[in-house]
Amino acid sequence: MHQALYRKWRPATFDDVCGQEHITSVLRYECEHGKFSHAYLFCGSRGTGKTTCAKILAKAVNCEAPVGGSPCGKCPSCLAIDAGSATDVLEMDAASNNGVDNIRDIRDEVVYSPSMLKYRVYIVDEVHMLSTSAFNALLKTLEEPPSHVVFILATTELHKLPSTIISRCQRFDFRRISIPVITERLLKISEEEGIKIQKSAAQLLAKLAMGGMRDAVSLLELCAGTRREITEELVADTVGISSRDSTAKLVRALSEKDYETIFSEVAEVVASSKDIAVFWQDLLSFYRDMLVIKTAKDAKKYLDLTESEAEQTEAAANLFGKETLIYHCKILEQTLVSMQKSNSSARLLAEMTLIRMCDETLDSSAEALMARISAIEDRLDAGIYSTAPTAPSKPENTSGAEKISEKKTEKAPEIKPLEVPAEAVTAGKKRALPYWVEAVDKICKNDPSLTGFLKSSKTYRNSDGNIVIRLDSDFAASMIKARQSTMNTLVTVISSYEKRALTTANIVFEISHENDIIDEGLENLEEIIKATDL
Repeated sequence: MHQALYRKWRPATFDDVCGQEHITSVLRYECEHGKFSHAYLFCGSRGTGKTTCAKILAKAVNCEAPVGGSPCGKCPSCLAIDAGSATDVLEMDAASNNGVDNIRDIRDEVVYSPSMLKYRVYIVDEVHMLSTSAFNALLKTLEEPPSHVVFILATTELHKLPSTIISRCQRFDFRRISIPVITERLLKISEEEGIKIQKSAAQLLAKLAMGGMRDAVSLLELCAGTRREITEELVADTVGISSRDSTAKLVRALSEKDYETIFSEVAEVVASSKDIAVFWQDLLSFYRDMLVIKTAKDAKKYLDLTESEAEQTEAAANLFGKETLIYHCKILEQTLVSMQKSNSSARLLAEMTLIRMCDETLDSSAEALMARISAIEDRLDAGIYSTAPTAPSKPENTSGAEKISEKKTEKAPEIKPLEVPAEAVTAGKKRALPYWVEAVDKICKNDPSLTGFLKSSKTYRNSDGNIVIRLDSDFAASMIKARQSTMNTLVTVISSYEKRALTTANIVFEISHENDIIDEGLENLEEIIKATDL
């Protein structure tokens, strides 16, 4: 009968366990010196070696000739445990045996001495699935078991265990195995099994396994079923993910507002029967890598990428500002949640979101606004645009000789810096104060009775430097002015934002009218953005 690769290559000794040296070194020492505990708790994500280490530990405590704390694998005890014929080693899956009766059976059995081994070992997998009554039944036995009994509990969800159980065990936290360690293991298995695989493909499999060795080996076996050399493209087709090249192509299309390529890439994902949600996660992961490159000094430390992938991602990251990347990440994440919860078309959600990412004017959120402002700042910092007036042209009555002279010395025309219209910078004398919403929150927090008057108010700074507060009615103005404590609060809060000392005389109240609108600056921003478009 065929044996799965992950079972065939399951480690038999502590030395064979990959990526958990901080645990295996302690277990090896305890077994070598006979100082092992009566109860162990192995916790960590799936495929990191919890059950494997539990089986090795069960053999090590019963081995007749241990080698450096690891089981020899040759004595009758080791052979019996490997064959599954040792009745003194009991494996129980708490997911399907989670009742109090199952634990009572164990409690009744532990009083008897082992039938053929030195120790009776109970391995309880997914122990967090036990019921409350089952935990209560286990508690006393776990605290003071007979000297010939060892409990090994394994769980992927430590937070579901009662603290009384955790405190009675020697706890070990299994870490996610690093990509280089998994890659090396996959290459070794491939060599022994005669599987042709490229190193880059092994790295991709290791990355897809997300720190789990068992998942990585299972994916290797899945790809090896094609009987072809395993490449990155083969892995992507077999697992159903988008290649990094196609993701990078889509990201470039977003920066260039290339709608044709965007729709083409989405159509390709749909046509290939790949899950759009998985494709979306790949895109979000690519954006995460770009954001790391854009913000971290030592980005390679936080990226699991090959040299070529790192260069490709860095080139893509240079196409966006930090604010734009954050904005894109937010709407990508929101759309992913919608894809997972909504019954609507995932393709439609994907295409709509990608169009929004191309054109921030379609989104009125603060993140979209910051992305647009960041784009303007980047262009100005690069010296592409200027608000300076152009030099006056030469008068029309230039003499013919001068014209001929100019024609002889004429050079190739220079690209002049684009001018931002002056009206786009200076328009709107009644400019709303940017801090007013935040200031109102502080004022109303000190005096909640003002909430109804100030929440809909507008404010601006007039030509005299006074702060003008525009309210909806005379009644609102009279109620605020009538209370000295309220006026003092207004002066204090506004002074802190203005960074200058104000008095009540600097606070002016006006009543709003339909045709008298305070310019909040969005119109000017639109004009500036239009003026800076290439």
